[in-house]
Amino acid sequence: MKKALLGILALTAVSSAAADSFGGFAGFGAGGAGLYYQTGSTTGSNLRFSLTGLNLFRGGSIGVGGEVAYLNNFSGLSLGGLDTYYGAGLGASVSVGANLGLTAYPHGLLGVRYNVTGPFNVFGEVNAGPTIGLSTGSSGLGFGFGARIGVDYQFR
Repeated sequence: MKKALLGILALTAVSSAAADSFGGFAGFGAGGAGLYYQTGSTTGSNLRFSLTGLNLFRGGSIGVGGEVAYLNNFSGLSLGGLDTYYGAGLGASVSVGANLGLTAYPHGLLGVRYNVTGPFNVFGEVNAGPTIGLSTGSSGLGFGFGARIGVDYQFR
């Protein structure tokens, strides 16, 4: 029992250089609203997996969206406690029902993060890129943009 407790203690005492986090965000445009899990380091690059949209019967369809984004900190750039980052992502959504469709949104993003206290951070980011849509209703190519604000909790 003592060895098991010591093992759990050793696993939870991992350095903050490798911090996974979980959070939520809300925004407009291609920013949307959702939940995410992020893995990586607080001083380098991160990989974020998001559930970005859920459509229940709006327009006679059911849909869900998601996003994968690679984020990297700007090295040596801090704006009064705000950490800045940039990245690239791929958002996608699928819809079934009255319309059958698939939409993809490859995009670039810029963001700022502020550590409120301990493991809690708030962030804001903007994103932009082409949108590619294929559906039984209409298909096309366009340009999307959005912004979001959010909060996350880092596991240590």
